[in-house]
Amino acid sequence: MLLVDAANVVGSRPDGWWRDRAGAAARLLGRLAALPGRTLAGPGGAPVHLAAVVVVVEGAARDVPAPEPLTVVRAPGSGDDALAERAAALGDGVLVVTADRGLRARLPPGAAVTGPRWLLAALEEVVPPGCA
Repeated sequence: MLLVDAANVVGSRPDGWWRDRAGAAARLLGRLAALPGRTLAGPGGAPVHLAAVVVVVEGAARDVPAPEPLTVVRAPGSGDDALAERAAALGDGVLVVTADRGLRARLPPGAAVTGPRWLLAALEEVVPPGCA
């Protein structure tokens, strides 16, 4: 199971996302929709099967369309709160994508964590930018 902090991933590259936060999130979701069911090289190199992808969106991105087969969690307030709650609900076997140190400290002990760089590199291989 992959749990993605959309705001953190979008904000990890200075590509002008701040001019259209919802558009940037929608583009990310479009690319992430290609991941469920795939097996990728994980952050440590071992294969990771992505049975499902859950993405937390917040703020201006809260109303973006949710492409199938993603599960999109629309945080009513803090995205970090929603991510921590969802990680706890998912239990062991979840791989959380975030660079937020404060959020990382709030995740349950069984959660594996990696930064946006790994996810963005994986997406480059599966769905190059502009192809979603």
